[in-house]
Amino acid sequence: MNIVKYRKIWYLISAVLIIPGIIALSLWGLKFGIDFKGGTLAEYRFTKNIPVEQVKNSLIDLNLTNLIVTTTSENGIMLRSGTIDQTQHNKITEALNKIGENSEIRFESVGPTVSSDISRKAIIAIIIASIAIILYIAYAFRKVPKPASSWRFGVCAVIALIHDLAFVVGLFAILGHFFNYELDSLFITALLTIMGFSVHDTIVVFDRIRENLRKHPSYEFETNVNNSILQTLNRSLNTSLTVLIVLSALYFLGGSSLHHFVLALLVGITIGTYSSIFNASQLLVTWHGWTLNRLKKKNAS
Repeated sequence: MNIVKYRKIWYLISAVLIIPGIIALSLWGLKFGIDFKGGTLAEYRFTKNIPVEQVKNSLIDLNLTNLIVTTTSENGIMLRSGTIDQTQHNKITEALNKIGENSEIRFESVGPTVSSDISRKAIIAIIIASIAIILYIAYAFRKVPKPASSWRFGVCAVIALIHDLAFVVGLFAILGHFFNYELDSLFITALLTIMGFSVHDTIVVFDRIRENLRKHPSYEFETNVNNSILQTLNRSLNTSLTVLIVLSALYFLGGSSLHHFVLALLVGITIGTYSSIFNASQLLVTWHGWTLNRLKKKNAS
C-alpha cells in the first residue's frame, strides 16, 4: 500500500475539512463564554418543568444586562447575563423560588479584567507550545541523515498541529452559530491536550522515518517515509481508538458541563491521528522533493 503516492488527495481532503470552518470563522467568529468576555452563568434545576418565558418574566424587575435563558437537562434552566453581585444573586434565587422549587447547580461570575487575562494567557500558551515543539523536534532529530533536515521535521509537525487546531476551532465556530456552543477555559485545555497527543503520534512516525533513513540510505526518501507510515499504522490507530473509546464513554455518561470539552477532544484526537498519518509525513516528502529540485537546478546552472 502506497500512502505517500496519493498525498495530493490527502491534502485535498484536509482542505475540504478545514475550509468550512475558516468560512464560519470569517462570517460568524467564535462564541465566547464568560471565561473570555466576562459575565455570569447560573444553572438551576426545578422539580417540575418551568417554561423559559415564565423564568424570564420572573426576572424582568431585576434589570439584568444581556440576560439569556435557555434549557439544559431535564427541568434545568441556564441563565447568562452581565456580571452581577451577591445582592442580585440573592434576588435571582428569591425570584426563581417563587415560580417553583429548585436547586442551584452552579454559579460562575467572571469580571472583564479576569476574562481578558485568560484570553491573553491562552494565546501565549499555544504560541509557546508551538515554538517549544519545533525546538524539541529539531534537537531530537539533529542527527537525521542528510539531505533531510531536523528543522523540517519540527516545522512539519507544527503545520500538522495548526491543521488540527484549525479544524477544531472552525467546527466550534459552526457549532457556536447553529447550536449556541460557547467556548470556555476548558476549550483551551482541550486544544493544548490535542496538541500534545497529535505531536506524540507524529513523533512516533517521524522516529521510524529516521530509523529507516539510517537503515536503508539507498532507498528513495518517499519509500522510507511510506514504509515508516505502514510500520506504525496499527500502533497509531490502536492507541487513538482506545482513547476515543474512553472519551466516548465520558461524553455520553459524564456531566453536561464536560460535553463541549470532551467533544473537542474527540474531534481533535481523531483529526490529529489523521494528520499524523496523512499530512505531517506527506509534508516531509513534498518539502524534500522541493529541496532536491532546487539542488538539481543549482547544479545544472
